[in-house]
Amino acid sequence: MLHPAPHETGQTATAVEFKDVTCGYTGTVALRDVSLLVTRGDFVGLVGPSGAGKTTLLRAILGGVDVYRGEVLVEGASPSSGRARAGYVPQLEAIDWNFPITVEQVVMLGRATDGWFPWSTKRARNEAYAVMERLGITELAPRQIRALSGGQQQRAFLARALFSSPKLLLLDEPTAGVDIKTRDDILHLLDELNHEGVTIIMTTHEVNAVAAHLPWVVCVNGTVIAEGPPSQVYTPEILERTYNSPMTVIEHEGMTLVAERPHFIGRHHGNGSSE
Repeated sequence: MLHPAPHETGQTATAVEFKDVTCGYTGTVALRDVSLLVTRGDFVGLVGPSGAGKTTLLRAILGGVDVYRGEVLVEGASPSSGRARAGYVPQLEAIDWNFPITVEQVVMLGRATDGWFPWSTKRARNEAYAVMERLGITELAPRQIRALSGGQQQRAFLARALFSSPKLLLLDEPTAGVDIKTRDDILHLLDELNHEGVTIIMTTHEVNAVAAHLPWVVCVNGTVIAEGPPSQVYTPEILERTYNSPMTVIEHEGMTLVAERPHFIGRHHGNGSSE
């Protein structure tokens, strides 16, 4: 098994560019001096500790943060221009689950703009069901979103993003809180979408289960620490700068992986005592 290599897209055009960007919220800096280039057709994973600015980076692409210095360009224009079609899948924990809405309505909100709701047309509804069928959630369409499992909810919000026919797909922890099979299903689907021409940028805490299987990784901790294939980025030096802690790196069946250090909790190692 080897790390996947970026597939040949034939693309040279830029999808997203950060030009020495410092940004944040209401005067508080969250990311500093970020320069990053994502080409159309790329599949990029953002890794780093909690609070490192991974979600902020996604929100900057969507135009949802204050930019204090530098410039963010999406498809060559400001995010506020509306030129780029970007789909966004937020963290499940960021969603208000008290709002009563069905899976079908969640998906169709992917095209709700300026007060126009797509469920007013039969064609749009059929297209929404085609997306749900691809993600295996057609039978869940009439159910309340809050009544679903985490994996089912994740698929519903991914379907909403895909219903907008995005050229750029942004996902914030899309595999968090789901079982191994659902995680693998999501990653396989994202790989298929990427090979169909969708540029994908996703955040993840899973440096081995997810990020190690992506062709390109960006390490973030208040700024961009490093970027490249996992085989080049996963080094003790880079990971320690990213996570502010020593990290052990191993080679396993052709892949560079991060090994967790054992923690002995509740017992004194070596004497078997629980005192």
